[in-house]
Amino acid sequence: MADKFARLMRNSGPARFFVPIGIILIVFGVIMLGFNSENYLETTGTVTEVIESFDEENQAEYDVYFTYTVDGKTYENSFGGMSERQNKGDKIKVLYNPENPEQVSNARISGLVAPIMIGVGALAIVFGIYRTVKAFKKSKELDQTAKAPAVAFDGFKTAPGVTEYYCRFDGKTLKPGYILEDAARNVLFEGKMTKQALVGARTFEFNDRTTGRVSEHQVGHTATQTLNDEFFSVSSWFKFDGKNIWDVLHEKGLRMTTGIFSRFPNLTYEVSKNGQAFAYIETSGKFVHEDEAAEHSVNLPIGRYYYRIWTNSRDFETLFLTVFAISETEQTIVE
Repeated sequence: MADKFARLMRNSGPARFFVPIGIILIVFGVIMLGFNSENYLETTGTVTEVIESFDEENQAEYDVYFTYTVDGKTYENSFGGMSERQNKGDKIKVLYNPENPEQVSNARISGLVAPIMIGVGALAIVFGIYRTVKAFKKSKELDQTAKAPAVAFDGFKTAPGVTEYYCRFDGKTLKPGYILEDAARNVLFEGKMTKQALVGARTFEFNDRTTGRVSEHQVGHTATQTLNDEFFSVSSWFKFDGKNIWDVLHEKGLRMTTGIFSRFPNLTYEVSKNGQAFAYIETSGKFVHEDEAAEHSVNLPIGRYYYRIWTNSRDFETLFLTVFAISETEQTIVE
């Protein structure tokens, strides 16, 4: 239930941001229709009273009361919240509606402003709904192509054939990157950055030590999008060889879930492949080989870069790419 709620909140993020903004713009646009002063006529008024007040930032503002004459008839009116100080007896420019002289303005407001606001508001609503429908459609397609795990992960870590591995970030070399190793610290797979880039993609060299296969990949910088700072309205991703990393993993049949709060203090990820349990991933402390020394028993999470992994698969390339994606995007909720 927690995963479904998180998924619902995330997928509806665009609508929850753009739809209210669109409604607000439309409402203000409709209100602005009554304030079109483009065809107002100009006359001169005389200030009769000035009331000074201060806003929340302690800036002075003035309510200015004045009289003006149209076709021999004198009217009384006021402009509120003016920033420029006026004195009693000063002359002030007044724009009035020739069809109703009691309607005044101190600035010309184009008749295009209101329609533009209404139009932009409508586009915002349509875009928010479109993005949400598209997200749910993609989610439904995933449910059909990359199915959620058909078996529970309870007891997976101690199940027959499941082995524990470790993934850590190595930033002490000229080629920083990630290393996947076993309990004896034998390197099974590593992804090293061979080319840094301030703009554009970084180049990583993936080396599968179990098969001898070496491949080069272009990794785009992490992009994080926050929609109105709403809870769970965050999506993090990067491009892997020109494609969204999550699309790459989904095409491999992978799905990942984690609880809203996961299992504090360690974030956990249940990874399935083609509907079957594939791996259980857990963020770890800096020292991941806990049996080597007493100080290695420290297991406080320090963010990304250190992971413990349990899997019954020997597909280390897919396993490595999964951890690589989680760490590089700092994901806490994925699917």
